[in-house]
Amino acid sequence: MTYGRIATDVARTPQTLRVIRFVWALLVFNTLGSLGASVLPIPRSVLQMLTMSSVGFAFVLALAVNPRFKFRPSAYLLLLTLLLVGSLASSVRLQSGWGALFRCARFGLFIGTLWLISPWMDNVLHFVKHHVRVLCALLASVAIGLVVAPGMALAEINDGRLFGVLWPLTATQVGQYAAIAIGLTILLWLNKLTTGRSVALICGPATVLLVLTHTRTATAGLVAGLAVAGLSMLLTNARARKVLAWAIAVAVAGVVLLGAFLQAWLLRGQDKENFTNLTGRAKVWDRLLDLPRTWYEQAFGTGLSNKSFDGLPIDNSWLAVYHEQGYMGVVIVVLFLLTLVVAAISRPPSPARACALFLISYCLLASYTEAGLGDASPYLLHLALASWLLAAPSPDRDALVSVRAEHPSGVT
Repeated sequence: MTYGRIATDVARTPQTLRVIRFVWALLVFNTLGSLGASVLPIPRSVLQMLTMSSVGFAFVLALAVNPRFKFRPSAYLLLLTLLLVGSLASSVRLQSGWGALFRCARFGLFIGTLWLISPWMDNVLHFVKHHVRVLCALLASVAIGLVVAPGMALAEINDGRLFGVLWPLTATQVGQYAAIAIGLTILLWLNKLTTGRSVALICGPATVLLVLTHTRTATAGLVAGLAVAGLSMLLTNARARKVLAWAIAVAVAGVVLLGAFLQAWLLRGQDKENFTNLTGRAKVWDRLLDLPRTWYEQAFGTGLSNKSFDGLPIDNSWLAVYHEQGYMGVVIVVLFLLTLVVAAISRPPSPARACALFLISYCLLASYTEAGLGDASPYLLHLALASWLLAAPSPDRDALVSVRAEHPSGVT
């Protein structure tokens, strides 16, 4: 097992890199939901089996390309590993049933896979594009479902919000994938790492899907994330300065001219009371906090569950972690988020730093109304990508790149 400086003899052939990209796609697939209607006659149990088994397949593939257990140092992954240990301590009492231990096993494979692919993440800006491609593939399935079965995709039972119907994706999931794809693509374009054509092909359709989901969290996360990332580039990126100025002007004009439409879109037909209690979320949060707990439950939680309380979704990362992993889990989540924020602040302006700041800002904002920071989820994948973007360059890797530049035919 190698821990510390990255060894330069890990395989970096095109075939290996393709496997790593496929492993990442499997990790994203593993975090998909399976609750909702689908035009395909596939039982929900089969959908769950497909998503749950994908993380095991990802782990086996990662182990095949990294059989010597070479790891890239990562405070983020180390803290996630500690969170897994704490989750086992809370789940072993079976207060949440045997499913808690199954979720711990899945979480362990998820974290183990991230450790195994970490040696290939020392130059990860190129991997941002792959992450966007994977999200775009999911969004394409939503768009196809919208064309094939518009009545089901925009069903009245779902308040007319866009859901995935080829694969049952909730409106919040679709909104999240669209917002992340839009934000990262814009940042790549601002740093001249992708073309305007790519921006049009990705951001145009993704924006339409985001609007149709009526997902306020994803929209706010996109705006806040781009604002933070854009401000981080103001002194070093002329294109970012121009775009930010235009964005402010367009935003002001939009509020003035389309204020009524924007208000109606934000309210989604809800009354004032339903809007202020966040579509009933606040009531669930109050009941969760009022539940009497033993000292052990306060310290370690009740074990990993399906992120619900009394049959209703918790929809808050902090309360979900407190409920399932106690104060121990909350402290660890605070630590790995604080680590990422400090690392981002301490790095000099760069495209990698801007993308990382966008991902961190989005996840922080979304944590208030969506769960996912304490278990295998897309949010932990976004943050893993951010941690690798902020990682210090490896001296070994830099040396290898220099040798390849000087002797391109002599190094494999």
